[in-house]
Amino acid sequence: MSEIQALERLLHHDIPLTGDMGLRVRAWDNHCLRLHVPLAPNVNHKSTMFGGSLYCAAVLAGWGWLHLRLGEAGLSGGHIVIQQGQIDYPLPVAGDALAVCENIDEALWQRFLKTYRRHGRARLQLQTQVLDGERCAVTFSGQYVVVAHTPPAPA
Repeated sequence: MSEIQALERLLHHDIPLTGDMGLRVRAWDNHCLRLHVPLAPNVNHKSTMFGGSLYCAAVLAGWGWLHLRLGEAGLSGGHIVIQQGQIDYPLPVAGDALAVCENIDEALWQRFLKTYRRHGRARLQLQTQVLDGERCAVTFSGQYVVVAHTPPAPA
């Protein structure tokens, strides 16, 4: 099973809403995650995408990105939660959407990993966008916290 298939299966199992939304993991390339969200199951009374679905897609793009990067670092199994988020909806989404979380600066990632390995807990700010075709319709900035299942042994 590929990384994207495993992530999609995990999302649908652990967050059943994602299945109802029709969310699909489209790509994981060069540490850039893309999630597809169809309009039909997420439509509102204005025939555009419901704001709550857009928020969910934006949060999940960051969550999925962090899940995949931690797995690549051999650190799977921690609890990832969104602690804080700020969203802007400059444009309505009139069709299917693509939620995108791109790679971050490598030095920032290495600092995050060092903190997580040392303390069993770390925070990371991630930026995501939701696209309607080529247009950026939503911008999201979220602070995610990862807590290890078992804390590291005292040094």
